[in-house]
Amino acid sequence: MTNNKQSKTTFGFKDVDKDEKIGLVKNVFESVAIKYDIMNDLMSAGIHRLWKNKFINMIDPNNDMTMLDVAGGTGDIAFRFLENGGGRVVVCDLTEGMVRVGKNRALDKGLFSNIDWLVGNAQKLPLQDNSVDVYSISFGLRNVADIDEALAEAYRVLKPSGRFMCLEFSSVVIPVLDKIYDGYSFKVLPKIGKIVADDEESYQYLVESIRRFPKQDELIKKMKKAGFENTTYTNLTGGISAIHSGYKI
Repeated sequence: MTNNKQSKTTFGFKDVDKDEKIGLVKNVFESVAIKYDIMNDLMSAGIHRLWKNKFINMIDPNNDMTMLDVAGGTGDIAFRFLENGGGRVVVCDLTEGMVRVGKNRALDKGLFSNIDWLVGNAQKLPLQDNSVDVYSISFGLRNVADIDEALAEAYRVLKPSGRFMCLEFSSVVIPVLDKIYDGYSFKVLPKIGKIVADDEESYQYLVESIRRFPKQDELIKKMKKAGFENTTYTNLTGGISAIHSGYKI
């Protein structure tokens, strides 16, 4: 008999079946793909660019490094990786629309080599065991149907001594800032989504998904359960986002 609780996950503030969430997330990102990067700038006042630069600096790319960037469809992290000396990057995203946007951006940047594009699920990655040096996921882990399964897949595809890197919205740790951030998130962001992307509902989900995502220490516990060692996290902008790191030893 299937354990009903184990078959459930969260989609924003709703509880849904895990299989159902995959389809719902696909719909969200197909809807927002074209405006996704513009919305990131508007929603964060450009701060997401600083976070991503910090993320890449911590990865410390080199020419011998192969990185898998999961949920990276529009290419923001992949492009930074290559432009900062990375060797090869594989972008894997659940949504064809996001990958299409990423490929077009790569053409605009003249990036034709050392980058591959895949459509695939973070919980069932279309890669071999022990095949990449770095696994990165940026603002995508909260959208998977089962975080533990996604972390297990990250561990599987990493080479021994490979590194897991996650940039994700997290839990604000500065008093007062948390109240300001909550007010901005719930009252302003969905309205921006409605005006710019003509999609208030998707951005309401994205705000809610942040609140349901594990806090910093809780994610560390999940990483350790998956087998990662030397696990750490770095708060950014008072914990609005955080970078989590761990190694496959």
